[in-house]
Amino acid sequence: MEGVITQTEEKKSLIDQSEGGNELLVFNDDVHTFDYVIDCLQKICKLTKEQAVTCTNIIHYKGLCIVKHGSLDTLKPMCVELEKKGLSCEIR
Repeated sequence: MEGVITQTEEKKSLIDQSEGGNELLVFNDDVHTFDYVIDCLQKICKLTKEQAVTCTNIIHYKGLCIVKHGSLDTLKPMCVELEKKGLSCEIR
C-alpha cells in the first residue's frame, strides 16, 4: 500500500515538524529511587506526576525511556540538569 501513512508515521512527522524532532532519553540505574527519578522528571522536564511515574516505570522495566521530544535548544539544558542530579541521559 504505497503512499499510505500510518498513525505512527503521522505522529512522528508532527513531532519532527513542531518540536524539533530530538528525543531526551533517560536510562535505568541501580542507584536512584523511583521517587527521586519521578521528582527530577517533574521538576526538570516539566512532566505531570502521571507522566513522570509512567516514564519511571518504563525506565525501570525497559532500561530507558524517551521522556521528552523537542528542539536541541530545549532538551540540552534538561539533559544537563538531569546529569547534575546523577541521572544518565542523552539526546538523540
